[in-house]
Amino acid sequence: MQKLFDPQYIETQFLALRDWLFSEVLVLSSLGQLIFIALAFLVAWAARPLITKGIGKLSEINEPELWVAKLADALALMALPVVWIIVQYFSSLIAEFAGWPHHLMTVTVSLLTAWIIIRLTATLIRDKTWSKLISVTAWTIAALNITNLLDQTVAFLDSLSMDLGELHVSALTVIKGMMALAVLLWLAQMASRTLEKRVAKLPNMTPSVQVLLTKLFKIFVMTIAIVAAMNSVGIDLTGLAVFSGAVGVGIGFGMQKIFANLISGLLILADKSIKPGDVIEVAGTYGWVNTLGGRYASVITRDGVEHLIPNEELINQRVSNWTFSDTEIRLKLPIGVSYDTDLPHAIETCIKAAQAEGRIITSPKPTCLIMGFGDSSIDLELRVWIRDPHNGISNIKSAVFLQVWKLFKEEGIEIPFPQRVLHMAQDENTNEKVEALA
Repeated sequence: MQKLFDPQYIETQFLALRDWLFSEVLVLSSLGQLIFIALAFLVAWAARPLITKGIGKLSEINEPELWVAKLADALALMALPVVWIIVQYFSSLIAEFAGWPHHLMTVTVSLLTAWIIIRLTATLIRDKTWSKLISVTAWTIAALNITNLLDQTVAFLDSLSMDLGELHVSALTVIKGMMALAVLLWLAQMASRTLEKRVAKLPNMTPSVQVLLTKLFKIFVMTIAIVAAMNSVGIDLTGLAVFSGAVGVGIGFGMQKIFANLISGLLILADKSIKPGDVIEVAGTYGWVNTLGGRYASVITRDGVEHLIPNEELINQRVSNWTFSDTEIRLKLPIGVSYDTDLPHAIETCIKAAQAEGRIITSPKPTCLIMGFGDSSIDLELRVWIRDPHNGISNIKSAVFLQVWKLFKEEGIEIPFPQRVLHMAQDENTNEKVEALA
């Protein structure tokens, strides 16, 4: 610590730093590289308006969620570094081919590459974990490249290996495979989302066919991504045929429910028995279908609760689809009146109450029938039709019952309730009163 205050030590360090600057930095080769870097920057600055104008045409797409438009917006903001890195990269290639010193230009290319990757990642990838991981990876590779340790690091990772038959597996192979798989899966998801948006705009295609087409395309592109990632690291897929029997047995026993739901979902979409927007009732759950997934269907009830029903249950159980071929359904409302009621007038009053509700359609007309003679009342049944079951069943029944009750009160029609008649009798022998229930 005392050396920091020693004038002789400070002078020695200053002279050493000066010698290093004049021998390593302030030399003709470094000056030439700095000039090339400055020229590349000026070329990029001059070409930026033209590049920005060309990229701006892509950002004029009317779909702000489309990844191409987002990429165009990001590139428009990074027009200067993008053009700079292109010019700098070609100047580095020329210097390397001519045998000129180009270390500073390589450092510039590495830093610009890392910065562009991080900026694009932050724009296009919503997951913060993946974005941070890619940023750290980009800066790490740039630092290793600047310090000339990238080749040694690659060789070290490749040395951490093991052989599985003819397959050579190393830490480098695993890292390359994970990076390739992540990039390919991301591209596959972007492609499937783009297709889904395009298919949703087709007017002559039903929702079930749209979902089926997008799900099949997503499975296809995901499979292609996985196969391409495995091939990129040198895995021979023909060797996997040896394990096909074991994999089939494993799928049959361990994953049968998953594949049963997947196949059931494809069958539902193919035969169009259930589609988004339908009002269904299954296993005591009543609501409308929000989405159809590969494993489950999302059904939202009138309470706002979203039920995730496995597709297999929609195939194996009895499902009431209230809007399968027609949205018109009939509701039955039981009503009781007393035995001294004018039945034709009561029936007419019930029909009048039904006609007063706006959701009750006029064709078919509301009807009221006598269903039987009960213990305490004459049992009537009011039958009405609606064409919007997705707006609720219980609420319209409640509204009709309320209207019937109001009109019955106005017309003096009695709604009976169970009663017990008490008869008083007297025993001749004991002269006591005996109660009898009738």
